[in-house]
Amino acid sequence: MMPPEEESPDGDRDGGLVLLHGPKSGSARKGCDPFAQTQRSKLQHRRARINQQINKEMRMRAGAENLFRATSNHKVKETVALELSYVNSNLQLLKEELEELNSSVDVYQNDSESISVPMIPLGLKETKELDLLVPLKDFISEHYGEEGVLFDKEIKEFMELRQAMRTPSRNEAGLELLMEYYNQLYFLDSRFFPPTKTLGVFFHWYDSLTGVPSHQRALAFEKGSVLFNLGALHTQIGARQDRASLPGLNQAIDAFQKAAGAFNYLKENFSNAPSLDMSAASLTMLVRLMVAQVQECVFEKMTLLRAQNDFLARLQLAQEAARVEDVYCLVHQTMSQPHVKDYVPFSWTTMVHVKSEHFKALSHYFAAIALCDCPAPSDAELLEQEKAFLQFHVTMPEGPSLRVLLQDPEERRKLGKAHLKKAIMKHEEAMRIHGLCKILRKMDILQEVLSFAHKRSLSKYSEIDHEEDFFETGEAPDIHPKTHQKPEIKSPSFSQVKVTDLFHRLGPLSVFSAKNKWYPARRVHLMRGENGFGFTLRGDSPVLIAGVIPGGCAAEAGLKEGDYIISVNGKDCKWSKHAEVVQLLKSTGKEGVDIGVITLQGSECPKAVDRKAAVMSSGSGMPKSNKENSRKSLMNSKSASTLLVWGKKSKRSKKSTYSGVPFTAVGDNEAMY
Repeated sequence: MMPPEEESPDGDRDGGLVLLHGPKSGSARKGCDPFAQTQRSKLQHRRARINQQINKEMRMRAGAENLFRATSNHKVKETVALELSYVNSNLQLLKEELEELNSSVDVYQNDSESISVPMIPLGLKETKELDLLVPLKDFISEHYGEEGVLFDKEIKEFMELRQAMRTPSRNEAGLELLMEYYNQLYFLDSRFFPPTKTLGVFFHWYDSLTGVPSHQRALAFEKGSVLFNLGALHTQIGARQDRASLPGLNQAIDAFQKAAGAFNYLKENFSNAPSLDMSAASLTMLVRLMVAQVQECVFEKMTLLRAQNDFLARLQLAQEAARVEDVYCLVHQTMSQPHVKDYVPFSWTTMVHVKSEHFKALSHYFAAIALCDCPAPSDAELLEQEKAFLQFHVTMPEGPSLRVLLQDPEERRKLGKAHLKKAIMKHEEAMRIHGLCKILRKMDILQEVLSFAHKRSLSKYSEIDHEEDFFETGEAPDIHPKTHQKPEIKSPSFSQVKVTDLFHRLGPLSVFSAKNKWYPARRVHLMRGENGFGFTLRGDSPVLIAGVIPGGCAAEAGLKEGDYIISVNGKDCKWSKHAEVVQLLKSTGKEGVDIGVITLQGSECPKAVDRKAAVMSSGSGMPKSNKENSRKSLMNSKSASTLLVWGKKSKRSKKSTYSGVPFTAVGDNEAMY
């Protein structure tokens, strides 16, 4: 995926994303009303309150532990130890309360009367308010040499966007709000976060599942937390869909796939996370959980699309159910790992285990009704059914040959009975595991789904069980998992949201960025000589002085190769095109012209600068090693701040490629004035 591309104020299009730098309008996106008393908002308010209490108790515990280590007074140690015990008890109670909130999956489900197995959504990470007014104004004054107070409007607009991002609505508008803020962080990073210096502000975020606060100066932590909330919001959107209809199922599949993509993108591009919910182990678990929920939706989609009385369709449903059981089994194993077990809510682990057993039971149930409810195949159907049945079981069932099994109703009944017996055992195991979790026992809809499936299998078993059956029901072989729609992990598409660079007035990022330094701006007065001003110009936004004739007007006035023209006669030219600057110069009379220029520090050697400009203006407009999220650079980096390695397309005109010839021999790509 390409990063946002910088553009001139007129909003030229050069890629998938339009970045409007002009001051036409700011973001019109707003978050939810934080005081709206919806079920979801009440849940989020309780989460915020618990997060604050956990933060307070952890500060008290840290202070008590420091005092315990520092004091040598036995009586004081006893008092502190008692206080620590009290604080730890409070923390445990708060953790249990937060776990109960994270287990409130029913709040995020849809209001449809249809019965569906609940999905597991994530709550959003909470963050503290952040005041950037003073730090950004100071940086603008120190680094850019501009009056910081002149950018109050832009800074406040950014802070309003961040405030809105804290409470996104649970729909497409909420997703776009998070995307817009995330893309805006690219500009903030480029403008105000130099490689060797921090802005001096801390970004505070609470762990989504434990409520433990974390903070970092690195903007990467802010980016990562927003990405996490993007994935979490997708889970909430997926959980609320009406999965009894085909459109609802497709929307749920899309939402969970995008959630998996957001968590996977975060795992691949963010290291050394300060909070557990963004650790590699946690994100791996979340990606697998989302993939499993996609697979469950695919199974539900198959039940809507397939003809229920068709033998092959029922075999396919059995294999789809076996595939769902397979992926949930993997999620359960991941949740049971030492680094994840104590972190993930017990209700989540239990629900995943319940679903694993439930879908294993369903796979055997559909195998049984395929054998018992469908008629024996005709000669024309036999070959196709044989082929499907050869790939159906993990191991072939004991007994007669496959052809006899498919054509003999009694043999089909025997194998179907074995599958039903196993289905009933798995249903009962799912209900037993469900009963172990107090939180799940309160979830009526899950109890109803499990009970219905169990009674359906018992009823079918009673229907095919004959009193004269003296044979012992054998062990049904496991069913080979297979899916007809493999889940797709969809990475975030940031280019879908149009972004306005709030700080466009500082100038083009190719020059006016946090990583560049320049000498104080100089104002030069030029008089036109017999041979013009005596310099060559190249490029756009800003225009570069590519060459200066020795002894000419420009040289005598102090202009140098590598200077950038930022103003002509008081008119700001940072964003001006080549032709616009030329026109301003040509319109000057005998009184001459005042030109404002800057010189980048370290650019005194113009050839080195020009070689870099030539590279930036060739090919895709961006060096390969600097493309966003370059896997190589990320793997080599140990820093937690390497969430994104943004690349920038140079906005130099193609005609501005440096020819490497002396200024006296002006090439076709430059113009002398």
